Amino acid sequence: MCGGFVSGLAGFGTGLVALGIWLHVIPPATATALVLICSVAAQCQTIPKIWHAVDVGRIWPMVAAGIVGVPFGVTLLAHVDPGAFRFGIGGFLILFSAVMLIGGGRITVAHEGRLADVAIGFGGGVLGGLAGLSGPLPTMWATLRGWGKDQRRGVFQTFNLVVLAMALIVLALKGMVTREVLWLVIWALPGTFAGAWLGHRCYRRLSDHHFQQLVLMLLGVSGLTLIWPVLFAG
Repeated sequence: MCGGFVSGLAGFGTGLVALGIWLHVIPPATATALVLICSVAAQCQTIPKIWHAVDVGRIWPMVAAGIVGVPFGVTLLAHVDPGAFRFGIGGFLILFSAVMLIGGGRITVAHEGRLADVAIGFGGGVLGGLAGLSGPLPTMWATLRGWGKDQRRGVFQTFNLVVLAMALIVLALKGMVTREVLWLVIWALPGTFAGAWLGHRCYRRLSDHHFQQLVLMLLGVSGLTLIWPVLFAG
């Protein structure tokens, strides 16, 4: 329910909240599959409510590049040092969110360019395949563009939904969506749906400015969760 609430409120974050709790009681592979299913379910529930703000012509190059990037990320798994990767990405997220919060969100990129959208989408796909981190790059890009909250959410939620659904399909094809996972899904989905419904009702009350602050704070928290195990591994 907590993961669903954050997803309904911000458009992402189910794993950020739920994974840290579930990993205490169920194996990582099972927890990852459960997070993916609940993430996709929560986003499918809320995306119709912002579909009016989804510009297909704007989002499709990013989504297509993200799908292409996922296999590259999976390939890199065997060649990237996990500690260095977590520290680098986590530090970048913290720095970005801090700069944007201190600057009051006034830093924007006005340039329109499909090439930049494709690059961000490909990078998000690579990070999604490498570590399940499909969200940060599109979220930061949408924030820098200075769009309204529905436009921003329409971009990064659509992107995340497609990439996470693809990752779920890959897990299913590898046989990782087991009977145990499906049993846990039966218990998890009611809370996910209830939390997403409540979170979206709160989202509708947020101004553009408050939504941007919320997203930036969640990005900062995501960065902290990545670097914390690295800093205190000893």
